[in-house]
Amino acid sequence: MTEKMHRVVLARRPQGAPVDADFRYEEAAMPVPGEGEVLVKVSHMSLDPYMRGRMDDAKSYAKPVELDHTMEGGAVGEVIASNHPKYSVGDQVFGMFGWASHGCLNGRELRKLDPRLPITTALGVLGMPGFTGWYGLMEYGKPKAGETLVVAAATGPVGSMVGQMAKLLGLRVVGIAGGDDKCKMAKEKFGFDECLDHRAYADANALRAALKEVCPNGVDIYFENVAGKVLEAVLPLMNVGGRIPLCGMIAWYNAGALGGNMTGEKDNLPKMWRSILVNRLHVHGFIISDHFASFPDFLTDVAPRVAAGEIKVVEDVAQGLENAPKAFMNMLNGGNFGKQIVKI
Repeated sequence: MTEKMHRVVLARRPQGAPVDADFRYEEAAMPVPGEGEVLVKVSHMSLDPYMRGRMDDAKSYAKPVELDHTMEGGAVGEVIASNHPKYSVGDQVFGMFGWASHGCLNGRELRKLDPRLPITTALGVLGMPGFTGWYGLMEYGKPKAGETLVVAAATGPVGSMVGQMAKLLGLRVVGIAGGDDKCKMAKEKFGFDECLDHRAYADANALRAALKEVCPNGVDIYFENVAGKVLEAVLPLMNVGGRIPLCGMIAWYNAGALGGNMTGEKDNLPKMWRSILVNRLHVHGFIISDHFASFPDFLTDVAPRVAAGEIKVVEDVAQGLENAPKAFMNMLNGGNFGKQIVKI
């Protein structure tokens, strides 16, 4: 066991989009596990859009990352020392170790992984992102066979889970993604019926016109994880009684905690609010960490589907902890293909 570990800390709070100077890669003392604690050598860590919000010093559903502290996030690895009876050296586990080569947590904060499945699935399709898509769709989307669902960030770990589950349940699925290659992946890999490249449309009106063509019967479920131009395009197409599970709004994250004028120069909120009223829409915001009591049900339903190849998995793996900031910034700009992971 080495005496030192490495980590990436938050060096300063971003002003708009994060840049290299907002992070610092450094050496730190190796933690020593106390009573009930487990020391883990991290093999892979997760990068997720929510991490951008945690970089701002603002009131939210979770405390911000403190300056000069390790960037927070989920990771997986192998137990190398244990003072907890449930865990042995060599076990594969998931925990919130952050952007670091090693982590030490109480055993109560860990989840032992099934060694029959690739360890990285615990970060994406069988982790928080996959659970977010599954729970939001099933609990708040209330899908019914024959309906039409639209989801943006279609090839990401949340969007691809939403789309694939909806297809398995007999819905028509339309994805929105950034670029021809991602749209091709959505249809050929994940089985979506259609996928539109949002970059090909100058504004929400143009995107809405294209969506109307591929959603001739309107939209029954819009799974909201992007907002921005996509939200403006979809909302007028929602059918009466439509459902909108809301778990994210990545298009607005770099605007900061308050978001500024999030819809551009013109305030579109009155028009959007009217659409919600007139079409009797059900909009339900949720934070997935509030619902982890349902995580075992998710694994029971989805893990066999993943093992059988019924739900497909795509991962984008960056190499090296020191490259995590660059991979994170690239992901926020839509440069990743599939679930963004860093191999330590």
